[in-house]
Amino acid sequence: MIADTPQPPTNAAPAPYRVLARKYRPIGFEDLIGQEPMVRTLSNAFALNRIHQAYILTGVRGVGKTTTARILARAFNYELPGRIDAPTIDMPEIGRHCQAIIESRHMDVIEMDAASNTGIDDVREIIANARYNPVIARTKVFIIDEVHMLSKAAFNGLLKTLEEPPDHVKFLFATTEIEKVPITVRSRCQRFDLRRVEAGDLIAHLAKICAKENITIEADALALIARASEGSVRDSLSLLDQAIAHSAGAGPIRADDLSVMLGLADRSRIIDLFEVLMRGEIAPALNILKDLHDKGADPVQVLTELAEFIHLVTRLKLVPQAAEDASLTPEERQRGVKAGGLSIAVLTRAFQILLKGLEEMKDSPRPMASADMVLVRLAYAADLPTPDEALRRLAANPRPASTPALPRSEPQASAPQASAPHASASPTMPRLATTSQTVARIEPRTETTAAAEPQLHLGSFAEIVAHAGSLRDIKLKMALERDIRLVRFEQGLIEFSLGPEGSPQLAQTLSTTLQKWTGQRWMVAVSSQQGAPSLREQADMAQRSQKESLESHPLIQAVMARFPGTKITDVRKPNLEPAPQIETGNDEIAYTDENNDDS
Repeated sequence: MIADTPQPPTNAAPAPYRVLARKYRPIGFEDLIGQEPMVRTLSNAFALNRIHQAYILTGVRGVGKTTTARILARAFNYELPGRIDAPTIDMPEIGRHCQAIIESRHMDVIEMDAASNTGIDDVREIIANARYNPVIARTKVFIIDEVHMLSKAAFNGLLKTLEEPPDHVKFLFATTEIEKVPITVRSRCQRFDLRRVEAGDLIAHLAKICAKENITIEADALALIARASEGSVRDSLSLLDQAIAHSAGAGPIRADDLSVMLGLADRSRIIDLFEVLMRGEIAPALNILKDLHDKGADPVQVLTELAEFIHLVTRLKLVPQAAEDASLTPEERQRGVKAGGLSIAVLTRAFQILLKGLEEMKDSPRPMASADMVLVRLAYAADLPTPDEALRRLAANPRPASTPALPRSEPQASAPQASAPHASASPTMPRLATTSQTVARIEPRTETTAAAEPQLHLGSFAEIVAHAGSLRDIKLKMALERDIRLVRFEQGLIEFSLGPEGSPQLAQTLSTTLQKWTGQRWMVAVSSQQGAPSLREQADMAQRSQKESLESHPLIQAVMARFPGTKITDVRKPNLEPAPQIETGNDEIAYTDENNDDS
């Protein structure tokens, strides 16, 4: 019986889908984008036949480290029968070994993932394998990815072979954390730092791929992908893959749909939020944030993008050429330049408030509420003058010396007294209040202002120490007595040298405390001069002087001679108050102090 001959299937199975990041992976140096310095160096090295024994490639994720290693492996073993049989980076067509190297299946190009092969035993296999000549290729190449994951013993075991490898062996290392690779390994390799790809190059690369894939996409969407990928080619291709699936062929890929897919806020709404905040309009700002949150935007992401736009406005103000960035939309470019009328002080203050707010939001159980409070803080500070502006306003219209101090809830911060001219009192005289961001604000003083507390006058350093004791601030009192060696004391000025146990923050603490107590600015400085002894040292010297004078007293000398080994441990003032009397019937017993000598 003859078996039926199997017939080929009528419908061949479709080829499995390959993601864009693998489908369009570079196979030659001409396909690499954004790495021109490295390509130029390697081109010269191959042309001069100065090919190193080991290379280490470092950079952020997705910039082409492993891809570059495979291209180098091709260059080491490039061969076109009858035409080329030498290392070269000019590879116009697929050579004898190229396809196997590209597909990671060549027997003489060994790729190892150090994240899963971290031990000394894995390195021993490499060392043993390096002794033998390549099977079919010209050069045996070892590619170790994420090399920083190797153990200390594995690195040490590799050192000798890495320094003096056989002529037929090349090492290629790739890592994202170069600082974790021992310096002994780095010194044996030529290092190449692969850069993040510029937004313009990335947009052009994505547009070329979309044309090959017959995908229609808006220019703003390409810019959004380039910005979100942060210079990583692999990340940008992964986002493009996701965007194609999200649109499902229903028309072109639009930036609005991409923002929804990525959970990003609408850039125009971010700019609107920035503008209302800079005008100090709190209610519209909170409404914009709520609207963005209702549409799926993360509050942390909203504030992050707001900080990025403030950074953009600052760059456009300082470096006008930044407007040529290809990743910017026309609206960002136009409105960013328009916002450049704000001062650098205002922009940097807003940026710092946002950074502080983002740190607070990371630990907050309610990020949306925290974001609201950050916007309130930012809007409130928007119309505040900068410290230098506040000082100029005070200099133009100062508060007279006879005006009482501000209440403690709004501590006063004015210019130094030597530079502030005197003027007559005015019912609309400005007063200076401070916020938690140490930003000054000028507010008009009216007749209905509450009566301020009277100023406390401290005319000597001893009075300051005594006042600290009366407030039961024991820590400050002890520091003042022990650590301050006074050099100079005037009203509003203290200069001292610091004791051996003194804290470097004592001057700042004392200045803040005195301003709080007196309502006036005190300048407290640490001097390089020796200074007078501290109060504790003065007390100790007085104690020693009293002991020495007592030891020379005839009566004390007689007591010490009568009782050998006796020492004077302390000197106290006698209690001269009358002792209490106890009544027992009609008799009275009086207790008096009969010890008239200090002891």
